[in-house]
Amino acid sequence: MRPELRRRQRRNLRAALLFILPWIIGASIFTVWPILYSGYLSLTDYDVINAPEFIGLDNYRRLLSDEKIALSLFNTAYYTVLLVPAQILFSLALAMLLNEAGRSSSFFRTAFYLPNMTPPVAVGILLLLLFNGQQGLINMALGWVGIDGPNWTTDGPWIKPGLILMGLWSVGSTVIILLAALRNVPAELYDSAKVDGANWWQRTMKVTVPMISGTIFFLVIVNTIAGLQTFTEAYTAFFGAGTYSNEAALFYAIYLFQQAFEFLNMGYASAMAWLLFVIIMIITGIQFLVSKRLVFYEGDDK
Repeated sequence: MRPELRRRQRRNLRAALLFILPWIIGASIFTVWPILYSGYLSLTDYDVINAPEFIGLDNYRRLLSDEKIALSLFNTAYYTVLLVPAQILFSLALAMLLNEAGRSSSFFRTAFYLPNMTPPVAVGILLLLLFNGQQGLINMALGWVGIDGPNWTTDGPWIKPGLILMGLWSVGSTVIILLAALRNVPAELYDSAKVDGANWWQRTMKVTVPMISGTIFFLVIVNTIAGLQTFTEAYTAFFGAGTYSNEAALFYAIYLFQQAFEFLNMGYASAMAWLLFVIIMIITGIQFLVSKRLVFYEGDDK
């Protein structure tokens, strides 16, 4: 390599590092250091008031015997496993309708996205209003068709289904992403399928879904991580000030928050956070392995 080319590359590298230096500093202070420090705290008995006392792996051993860890993990897994497919299917249906809407699609894109602007705390309060067993709008609507609705906010078996239905409130961003993917599917593929006699369902399953499978995979990853960390809506509705608690709504992030800021078991909460991090990494890794067989990328031989 010529000396002047090496000098130019070094100048470009220095310039690039200079431009991203503020981000590097910010990420190091507000992301990397807190992560590393929480790893240290997970090995200590720390109540925020007194200095951390090193106790080794005791916090991690405690995780194995804490019944609420198993309960909160089950609630979180139940919620995520049902919510993510529901979000994808519901969003895909709306996106496909928008794709056929023509000029009016701009209005509907805005209308579908507006619920995303609602603060999560407001969504939690809205959940209590809509799903109230006696005067809620959902049960009123069910009553119009002769169905006696359940007590969504007090009956344990119905609390998580209510939260899952409420999770569909903010699918606007997922709809917009899927709509962009649908509009990138080449029209000639549909024309070829029609010539071959494929009906709407066959075109959807053999053309649409494979061509947007990369986008669906991305949304599954993002929504799964969000589901495993769900907190605000459920906490506001069932554990916030002026409300009542219910173990059916005790998600892992809520129990972690309680340990850290209500019981001041910051060391134990740090161990819980690292357990959740490992779980998310494992699940994401499995999803990437499965995607090799299910996700189609343009240019692949599959």
